[in-house]
Amino acid sequence: MKLIIFTTKEISLSDNHKISAVVITKNEGQIIEQFLTQLRFVDQIVLVDSGSDDDTVAKAQKFKNVSVFTRSFDNFSAQKNFGIDQVKHEWVLFFDPDEEVLPALKQEILQAVAQGNHEGYYIRRQLYFMGKKIKYSGFQTDWVIRLGRKSACRYNGNLVHETMEVHGSTGKLKTRLPHHTYKSMPEYLAKLDQYSTLQAQMSFEQGKKAGLLQLIWRPWYRFWHQYIIRLGILDGLPGYVLASINAHSVFKRYVKLYLLQRGGQ
Repeated sequence: MKLIIFTTKEISLSDNHKISAVVITKNEGQIIEQFLTQLRFVDQIVLVDSGSDDDTVAKAQKFKNVSVFTRSFDNFSAQKNFGIDQVKHEWVLFFDPDEEVLPALKQEILQAVAQGNHEGYYIRRQLYFMGKKIKYSGFQTDWVIRLGRKSACRYNGNLVHETMEVHGSTGKLKTRLPHHTYKSMPEYLAKLDQYSTLQAQMSFEQGKKAGLLQLIWRPWYRFWHQYIIRLGILDGLPGYVLASINAHSVFKRYVKLYLLQRGGQ
């Protein structure tokens, strides 16, 4: 992968370089308007909602460039691939409502689309947790595909922690993508619980097994790997909390996998 450095000079796109954005939502009413405002530079936003019971959809429908689709949630890859199927334009952006699209990143995106040197582009995320910028804890290398050609990009089918597969060359943008994943501890724990359920289901479908060794070893390893090896200790109290709750999430994943093995008892 080649590192591409762009200027921030304003770029205007021709019709054949128009951009669509795919967003999946569930009860994002508190932040959806601010988030969609950041995406006014794209030509179409496909919003796939999985049954919000707040005002997410009503707020999103106020934006002229937003097309809202309602789809029952089965997994993250399926939701996002459904969104890809709805877009009108060749270039597609993929952002979550808790990510912040900075002006400098916008200009890099427009530059990349105008040049069209690659089929997909990585962006490096910057995690914020408990009001603190997380510099370590395993998030030093959090590069994710967030821009690509519709004809070359597809999510890999993972139920959770899905990744974009790109058929062709990839580049990197230099502006960081702030990721404000933490709103409150109950909400964050609920998100991790959902992830552990999907990961257990995915492991079960792959024929993986859970026993006493996994229940003891895997959470222990996750904590020490994130907190010591990946330098979470340097992130202070938030680093310790992250390592602890992620270790507990791993424990829950293997408990759920064990229950699936026993027929869901």
